[in-house]
Amino acid sequence: MQNSIVMTVIGPDSSGIVDRLASMVREEGGNWLESRLIHLGGQFAGVVRVDIPKESEEAFKGRIAGLKTYGLKVEIHEDQQEVVPESNARVIDIELIGQDRPGIISQIAGALTEMGANIEELNSQCVSAAMSGEELFEAEITITVSPDCSLEIVRERLEKIASDLMVDLEFDEAT
Repeated sequence: MQNSIVMTVIGPDSSGIVDRLASMVREEGGNWLESRLIHLGGQFAGVVRVDIPKESEEAFKGRIAGLKTYGLKVEIHEDQQEVVPESNARVIDIELIGQDRPGIISQIAGALTEMGANIEELNSQCVSAAMSGEELFEAEITITVSPDCSLEIVRERLEKIASDLMVDLEFDEAT
């Protein structure tokens, strides 16, 4: 029997972190299911979900704890009931770009929360504009909303605040 484990990993970035982690999973008979890993500000940060055989779970946890010798902090989260979106929930992708300024994500997230949307994934970065060199903020957001919340409702609500935020938005509903 397999036990699903979600781990968060953070620490100074260096070569070989993913290899060490993946090797530990494989050596304990586990299976790497999904992950989000990134280099941010000199740090390695990630969320990983693996299946580990029940009989190897304690050994795996002990081995994972050994990653602190590399300066990595690993937290294990298990036995959580996965929240499954409604089978008829709408999935909407939003792309945002505009001049960087404080509060963009706060205002967008607030508006989405008011609509009952759930942010499934959010990726953002600041980049230098090609011609002017000014800082631009870019974000890709995937949300789920109830079947009665249409793309038009989401678009209308977010476009009301887009001009205040000085951002451009693009929307796409996944089918």
